Amino acid sequence: MNLHQFRFLQEAVRRNFNLTEAARALFTSQPGVSKAIIELEDELGVEIFSRHGKRIRKLTPPGEEVLRSVEIILREVGNLKRIGQNYAAQDSGRLDIAATHTQARYHLPQVVAEFRRRFPRVTVHLLQGSPDQVASAVLEERADLGLATESLLDNPDLISLPCYEWQHLLVTPASHALNETEDLSLQALARHPIVTYGQAFAGRRRIDQAFAQQGLQPDIVLEAIDSDVLKTYVELGMGVGLIAEMAFQPEKDTQLRARPVGHLFGHNLTRVAFKRGVYQRGFVYVLAELLSPRLSRKLVEQVLRGEDAGTFSI
Repeated sequence: MNLHQFRFLQEAVRRNFNLTEAARALFTSQPGVSKAIIELEDELGVEIFSRHGKRIRKLTPPGEEVLRSVEIILREVGNLKRIGQNYAAQDSGRLDIAATHTQARYHLPQVVAEFRRRFPRVTVHLLQGSPDQVASAVLEERADLGLATESLLDNPDLISLPCYEWQHLLVTPASHALNETEDLSLQALARHPIVTYGQAFAGRRRIDQAFAQQGLQPDIVLEAIDSDVLKTYVELGMGVGLIAEMAFQPEKDTQLRARPVGHLFGHNLTRVAFKRGVYQRGFVYVLAELLSPRLSRKLVEQVLRGEDAGTFSI
């Protein structure tokens, strides 16, 4: 047995049993991946995959157990590398952050700038994607940590901590009639076309739930993942916008008016996630503290070790 076989097996499962895709991801050949997996099966004396002809379809019951052990082994190999990097080159290396577009565009810039000031020899790589893609990047150890409002509580292999709370804003052109409405209601909003985020982004679920609970069908005429795109269409008069509050910049968005609507849609919680059991280098804890003053190194270390850190609240 060897680590190459373990990596090939893990990647084959990640790529939905497509060995060609697994080989491409690992910069090797499909026949090489197939041969390594067969050799591992021969050595273990069990079939890891169910096959239909030459194509693998799913993990067998013993294959599921083999995969669990393989993932533990590869995680610990990664931990050994990180331990060496942490002590051999404490102030240098690479930090991978997975984040949604809104977090990367509005919350992270000042954080990353301060981080780079403290650690000028650490290269920062941002991986942007949907909340599900953020979670996958952390789970697959392509990112040291992930930042998102959705999806980070849904996987038992992730440890997620509350980072900060935020609410939606209603943004309108300066002359819009809703600007004169003092007691803004969902009923009033539902009478206007709305532009807002796509289904999986930036608290959209709360928006849909709030309208549904009142039996209202909002007229959502445009969806996007980019807050700047949404604001552009609001300026053009396509509709009123519902955006994350950190995305509104009064000094730049001078053609728009904004008002908080947390009383209509509730508040959202952005979380930071780590993969369970993964050793974190020292500068990762510094980044966590920069993301939120509540994320002290002591607290994060306690949680990652599985210790009771007491009540954690925003």
